[in-house]
Amino acid sequence: MSRYIESETIELKEKYTDTITKEIVSFLNSSGGSIIIGVKDDGVVVGVDKVDEILRKISDIITTKIEPNPQDEISSEIKFDEGKTLIVIHINKGHHHIYCQKKYGFSSTGCTIRIGTTCKEMTPEQIKIRYEKKFIDNEYMLKKKSNSSDLSFRELKIYYSEKNYHLEDKSFETNLNLRNESGEYNLLAELLSDKNNIPFIFVKFQGQNKASISERSDYGYGCILTTYEKIKNRLQAENICISDTTVRPRKDTYLFDFDCVNEAILNALVHNDWTITEPQISMFNDRLDILSHGGLPNGMTKDQFFDGISKPRNETLMRIFLNMGLTEHTGHGIPTIVEKYGKDVFEIESNYIRCTIPFEQRVIEQIDNKNVGLNDGLNVGLNKTEKKVIELLIENSSLTSIELAEKIGVTKRTIERTFKSLQEKKMIERIGSKRDGNWIVVR
Repeated sequence: MSRYIESETIELKEKYTDTITKEIVSFLNSSGGSIIIGVKDDGVVVGVDKVDEILRKISDIITTKIEPNPQDEISSEIKFDEGKTLIVIHINKGHHHIYCQKKYGFSSTGCTIRIGTTCKEMTPEQIKIRYEKKFIDNEYMLKKKSNSSDLSFRELKIYYSEKNYHLEDKSFETNLNLRNESGEYNLLAELLSDKNNIPFIFVKFQGQNKASISERSDYGYGCILTTYEKIKNRLQAENICISDTTVRPRKDTYLFDFDCVNEAILNALVHNDWTITEPQISMFNDRLDILSHGGLPNGMTKDQFFDGISKPRNETLMRIFLNMGLTEHTGHGIPTIVEKYGKDVFEIESNYIRCTIPFEQRVIEQIDNKNVGLNDGLNVGLNKTEKKVIELLIENSSLTSIELAEKIGVTKRTIERTFKSLQEKKMIERIGSKRDGNWIVVR
């Protein structure tokens, strides 16, 4: 009786043919197995010639003909039996949820699976289920190890608590996918932690180019939800308003449409490829530039992008922003911007997306004439200490009353009275407890 018998995990091939690509994909999509070249279907050993040439062809298949690249899952060896040379390809069960032959893509022809001793095409429904799993579970930020193993999530827990979610200490890291398969904190955990090494720079330039910086502020190094709140507050403060009182009711014109800018910021945070670097926000005297890295997510077209089809690069991060009520799955953000400013405000390249929001010319002219400055819209009715507290909290919401008192040159008691008055004026809100929380500027 032959020692070689075809089974669910053994494929016998008399000689090399290009159909081997389909068989490798089938094993990757199943439980793995081995392909033995140089043995007939009935188990008779015939051996192979031109071993080096065949090994080169197999290597080419592995590196260029299959998607995703299965290089880590496959190894080849040469065996000798009955004085003849055999090539054995060992294929592990694929690390990814689904593989395909590149030339056919993720179609039934391209996606096959091993059933018994044959390769069967997967149904569109099977492909859809597997592909969706692949899309969620293959987020690289979930696999990439954090730069720090000592992370805390006090602020994240406060945000969830305020939305009436209760995060169990024992399970929340698992539920939010904060550890990789090796049990180490991942890049997502780093982004959500109280303290990290990830900056988030807001740069203000004096003119219409980058020749002269007037201000550079860093809102990073902490929980991305707090970073977003700080950026949002800063941009609200920058959104100068002029009023026409010659008409009734009076007409207010803002420097930019804040809803559109907010959507652009959220889009940049959720869709950014954080494995490259953080998004960048640049303010010129005629526009706001919001740059995110990574281009369009795999498989997304420009038409789908402009239509608002939701296909986030970072699915888990998107889910957290959804939980916080900061964004939604309807995908209305991009269409909102396009409706107001047109498609031309987006520059879409393979490695980045830039959204450029132009400023209202009438407001720019008023700023030039009247020298209107940061926070003029916010500071109406505030005393000198209140204005300074607002400015400092926009820069750093974690400042304590003692630190604020030292920076402004007043007593701690004065700062506490200022907190109370700003709360009554609905200018600030407390996030978290008296001992552990932060003050956030809300308008």
